[in-house]
Amino acid sequence: MVQKTPDHFAGLEHLATAIILLDHNCRVVYVNPGTEIIFAFSATQIIGLHISEVFPNCDILMMAVNNAIQQQSPFREHEFTISTHRHNSFAVTCTVTPIESPAATLILEFQQMDAQLRIAREERMLIQQQANAELLRNLAHEIRNPLGGLRGAAQLLEHELPSPSLREYTQVIIKEADRLQALMDRLLIPHRVPKYQPTNIHEVLERVRSLLLAESPQSVIIKRDYDLSLPELIGDREKLIQAVLNIARNAVQAMQAHKTPASQIIFRTRAERQVTLARKRYRVAIKLEIIDNGPGIPADIRDRIFYPLVSGSEGGSGLGLTLAQTFITQHHGMIECTSEPGNTCFTILLPIETKAVKPAINQQ
Repeated sequence: MVQKTPDHFAGLEHLATAIILLDHNCRVVYVNPGTEIIFAFSATQIIGLHISEVFPNCDILMMAVNNAIQQQSPFREHEFTISTHRHNSFAVTCTVTPIESPAATLILEFQQMDAQLRIAREERMLIQQQANAELLRNLAHEIRNPLGGLRGAAQLLEHELPSPSLREYTQVIIKEADRLQALMDRLLIPHRVPKYQPTNIHEVLERVRSLLLAESPQSVIIKRDYDLSLPELIGDREKLIQAVLNIARNAVQAMQAHKTPASQIIFRTRAERQVTLARKRYRVAIKLEIIDNGPGIPADIRDRIFYPLVSGSEGGSGLGLTLAQTFITQHHGMIECTSEPGNTCFTILLPIETKAVKPAINQQ
């Protein structure tokens, strides 16, 4: 049964916060989609219930409701834990506001503290990412010129050496200079202007999958768990491929280094609704999860994995995840990670700003 929104409160449908309307008996007469998303229940399950039945044993909430009724003024409770009738617990802030309406007498507005903390963390990551990008760009420019001079001098020296056997040493200089030059080029890649166009996320994932299987055909199993109904997003296909490839390749290399038995990566896609990214609200976003059963990210670098030159593998450049974060940020998305031995999950959220739909590739 589809819930019909009262005409008086149609504007509440698109709010990011959870809204519950109560009648004069404190029974639920309306909930918005944000409530269903945050508390993981449907409107039909709680319409008509007393608020104490929806959130049982919550004296703090009932005190706020009673105070708002008695004082006929808004009442706010900060940062308390609430449990639903389905025994799910949430950290929230709640504002109870009396209203004059034939449909309801109280508005309860809940803000989930976990979501607020995530937004704050996302903003910090964005600031850090911008600082990282500026640092890397300046570093690359500063190194490229003397590096070219170093390589040129080694070539001149090679022609002047009396013994061909000594050229082995100049070749080491030249090859290492070339390797550093390639590294500098990678540092400057993020500053290429993105080429945005309709992009199917599953085509991106299939491209990454084929590259990984070509590199490690026997050592890893790559599974797909796709929501084929997802629409296209507007993005730079090559940058999205590189972002996903950097994450998945790191996983493969970690599993190979630790000889993880039955090494496995899962590509999972889902639709995420009512998502806030960089303080902008999107009705729908693509949620992409890259999950592996490897050794996990070392605890001492877990909070710094997106910083440049931080690597958990010997010989790693520490740029793969930094570049991945940069590319996702260019798409107004976000990337975060949870990790423990046997289960590391990188979650990427990419907003959908187009209604175009293109069938995804078939699962196998």
